[in-house]
Amino acid sequence: MSLLQFSSPPLPHYIISGLTYFPPGFRHVNRQNIKVFDLLVVREGCLYLGEEDRNYEVHAGEALILRPDCHHFGTEGCREESSYYWLHFQTSGSWCAVSAPSAALSEQDTPDESAHSALFDVRTFSLWLSQYMTLLQPSRLEELLAQLELLKVNAHLDSVRFKQQMLFQEILQQLSASVHRERPASQSTACAEQAASFLRAHYREEITTGMLGDSLNFHPVYIARCMNREYGCSPMEYLLRYRIEQSKLLLMQTSFPISRIAEEVGFNQAPYFSSSFMKLEGISPRQYRQRFS
Repeated sequence: MSLLQFSSPPLPHYIISGLTYFPPGFRHVNRQNIKVFDLLVVREGCLYLGEEDRNYEVHAGEALILRPDCHHFGTEGCREESSYYWLHFQTSGSWCAVSAPSAALSEQDTPDESAHSALFDVRTFSLWLSQYMTLLQPSRLEELLAQLELLKVNAHLDSVRFKQQMLFQEILQQLSASVHRERPASQSTACAEQAASFLRAHYREEITTGMLGDSLNFHPVYIARCMNREYGCSPMEYLLRYRIEQSKLLLMQTSFPISRIAEEVGFNQAPYFSSSFMKLEGISPRQYRQRFS
């Protein structure tokens, strides 16, 4: 599968869109370096397109994203009446073409200590879109594109341009869903994600590896192996880091004493909380709080 991977935020943004009808024999235009991504969603008929050395037949209910840095061309004329929505979008963030979703860590889950001292930094994530896809809900996507078409007449208004961007974000969500359907998460990834969700939901409680295993119906050793592969740390290390992150919010947002904050985030003993905080952050909880006073 050919995928486009976007680092977000910033999220890709909508530029312009339209609806085009092709009579039989009409061929897509030959062009290159258009400097925007071009989403094509076919309503009826079929488009015959090429991008560099790859050829596509895009039928009704399918979509294709043409890259901004490639040569695009029609490989043959339409064999029947065809219609399609087109949408130009771009991103000011980084992107690349990949063959499969990578296991890139979000800033919140990376084991690097520097991430834990940057509480207010933007935490990026990856958005994957298939270049060529069968749509999960073609009628819904066409509905969203039709709404964009109706808004064009008032696109000079700020409120309308904002609505256009909101509709486009839902379109991105629809397109992204096809990646997850075509490449479901492996058992290892699913196990790690379930474990992380459990730990984040129950971080205030006393948690053991045995309890985690019983909850997920996986052996604790297997869970630890999966989390190390996905997040670079063991379940208990992940839990510790998450507790420290939550304590930082309380240190900044409340006047609770250190002992209460330790209890609020799942530490039985305040001294252990303070020593753990110092180990991860390089300063004491009290010193961290003083940064905001």
